[in-house]
Amino acid sequence: MAGKTFDNKLGKGQRDKLQQFIMITGASEKVALQVLKESDWHLEGAFDIFYTQPQLQAETDSNTDSNTNSRQLEELYNTYKGKLYLSIHSYPDVDMILVDGISLLCNDLQLVVSWHMKAATMCEFSKEEFVEGLEPLGIDSLDKFREKIPFMRSELKDEQKFREIYNFAFDWAKEKGQKSLALDTAIGMWELVFAEKQWPYVEHWCQFLPARHNKAISRDTWSQLLEFATAVDPSLSNYDAEGAWPYLIDEFVEYLKENGAIQKG
Repeated sequence: MAGKTFDNKLGKGQRDKLQQFIMITGASEKVALQVLKESDWHLEGAFDIFYTQPQLQAETDSNTDSNTNSRQLEELYNTYKGKLYLSIHSYPDVDMILVDGISLLCNDLQLVVSWHMKAATMCEFSKEEFVEGLEPLGIDSLDKFREKIPFMRSELKDEQKFREIYNFAFDWAKEKGQKSLALDTAIGMWELVFAEKQWPYVEHWCQFLPARHNKAISRDTWSQLLEFATAVDPSLSNYDAEGAWPYLIDEFVEYLKENGAIQKG
């Protein structure tokens, strides 16, 4: 009742922000009010406070975990698992989500949920990965899945989490037994991971590679591209041509210059 009384003291705009913050983060009303007041009711500032203070997220996770129904989560797994078998009527005893089921899942949650599940292979989720990945998030239904989408996408704005997700994507997307990532797959993954991060040169990079490189992408190239994207400013004013960048990065900088694509500071 106390929460309701306090809520009635808020203006309509504040109530809307409170509801939006709770929907996106999954935070309790108490936590949401705390960070919104600290940020002077600026949503972006509130998100920054929330995602940089682990104790607030821990309180949210604790509240969320208690509401997760393991049986419902298993039913959700079986729902996705069934998508494959309804379409091709084979392998009914395989305890894994494959192909059609994973496509439906990826349309909802894309890469980040696979990182949460620590999935070993793209287009495959074992039951263990599915349950152990979603249970800590408090997900046991499709509606809760959808409610968590904004939160999981917001994790790409956290520098450390983005780096973990980016590094995870290489092993997740490459074919089993291969050391390198197929070029078309790498391009698709770069377009995906930088969609939220908004690196200004991602389109140029994805156009440059087939024209000048046209080879599989090594782990070193994958890692160096992230360093380049995060360490070098958009005007390239702090790019050192004599530095230790791999030749492919140097060639890309020349490509940007040739095409007049470098952003001015």
